[in-house]
Amino acid sequence: MPSTRPTATHPHARGILLTVLVVVLLLGLPLAVWLDLRNLTESALRRQASDLNSVITSMRNYYGTNVVARVLASPGATKVTHDYESVPGAIPIPATLSLELGRVISEKQQNIVYRFVSDHPFRNRKAHELDAFELDALAKLREDPKQLLTQVTESLFSDRIRLIGPVVMGAACVNCHNSHVESTKKDWKVGDVRGLQEVSITQPFADNLLSFKYLLTYFALLALTGASFIWLQRRQALQIDGMNRELETANEFLATLSMKISRYLSPQIYKSIFSGQRDVVIQTERKKLTIFFSDIKDFTATTERLQPEQITRLLNEYFTEMSAIALKHGGTIDKFVGDAMLIFFGDPESRGEAEDAAACLRMALDMQHRIAELNVKWRNEGVEFPFRVRMGVNTGYCNVGNFGSADRMDYTIIGAEANLAARLQAIAEAGRVVISYETYALVRGMLEAHPLPPIRMKGISREVVPYVVEGMLDASGARTSIVSEHTTGLDLYLDPTMIDARTSEHVEGVLRQALETLRRHKPGK
Repeated sequence: MPSTRPTATHPHARGILLTVLVVVLLLGLPLAVWLDLRNLTESALRRQASDLNSVITSMRNYYGTNVVARVLASPGATKVTHDYESVPGAIPIPATLSLELGRVISEKQQNIVYRFVSDHPFRNRKAHELDAFELDALAKLREDPKQLLTQVTESLFSDRIRLIGPVVMGAACVNCHNSHVESTKKDWKVGDVRGLQEVSITQPFADNLLSFKYLLTYFALLALTGASFIWLQRRQALQIDGMNRELETANEFLATLSMKISRYLSPQIYKSIFSGQRDVVIQTERKKLTIFFSDIKDFTATTERLQPEQITRLLNEYFTEMSAIALKHGGTIDKFVGDAMLIFFGDPESRGEAEDAAACLRMALDMQHRIAELNVKWRNEGVEFPFRVRMGVNTGYCNVGNFGSADRMDYTIIGAEANLAARLQAIAEAGRVVISYETYALVRGMLEAHPLPPIRMKGISREVVPYVVEGMLDASGARTSIVSEHTTGLDLYLDPTMIDARTSEHVEGVLRQALETLRRHKPGK
């Protein structure tokens, strides 16, 4: 009767199986690393292409909204054109900026190619040649512009990715293209896809795989396998370090660009936007603000006596000094209108209605003090009739926030109370600060002021009682020892606390001489 006992596995067979298993594992090890490297390379390429596309798009949109739009909204010497290099004082259009950024990136990174193309170029320009992938992407994006399309091409030793995103028409783009004489399409609408923005990145990794080809042949050499892994990791670490350095360079560039753009915004507004406290959307709030308005008296006559270069220098120095004082006291600089300044307190940060009003008054008096110092300096430089400034202050409710459109916004205030501040400035004498009763009621314990007869002002429905500020009071309630007077033929600012014993006699002599001169030339004599 045949035996039914199970046959034991032969030891030799087990050895063969083990050998085969080891060989398969050794063969699979470099293969697995090679495949993993390909996946990592492709993932890195996708991320790099997406990041680069996002950065260029964001910079183009921000540049178009916050730089170009501002220039176009305030026509002047600066022009916005595609051939800006041949036009003195011009800046590029957003599309030209994108092309030049792409060119700079391609020069520094030979494996990166940037394209900004359209199937509707201007008549004076050569038609763009679009391949099958680009034509297909253009059709898909016009159906759904919110997507990004990619194409990955793999070879034995390199990967190439092409990422295509839409170039979407904004309001400013629509207005330009529909009205341009050389435009081939004049029915563009906001949101239409005009063309493509393409980022192409090629990543070779042939050097990384060179040792693995030897590893596949000499798989039995475990020491070489380990050394190859260490070398591969080193190479990958160097690549990662290189990518990090590229990102740091890009971040430094963006930081520099951000600092330049910040010059167009009040520091408080810039800080609230970039810190995430405030969104860049059309939105306003109703707040009680203290509004300051200043204007240079007889500025037109002053400009007629000075050369344009000289008046520009004086005006820039004046605005620089006044802005520094405003920021010191916490004021939000709204805008410069010719020789006028609009500043408000109470947004985006407020210390309370009374303290906001007090800070505004302290700022105004500091400004008058600094103007007197500047006038002395300018007279010594040969300016016969320097600036004499009138100031108006009012407190009341205004709408404050972003006004405009999605493509062009302005952070400002709107309301009758802002208009009243300008009217108060207009009735002030040179070198004086005139405030409304609303402001006076908040700071009456901190200053000395006298009322003017009630008047009616253009655009203001109610009768207004203005107050002329004489000076601030000290902690005891007494008027400070500072003497300040700025009127026609007189610019006087005297702070006895700043005069030491050595110069006291000299100051007294100057004042006596001034009094004697006034008596000798008294009108009627």
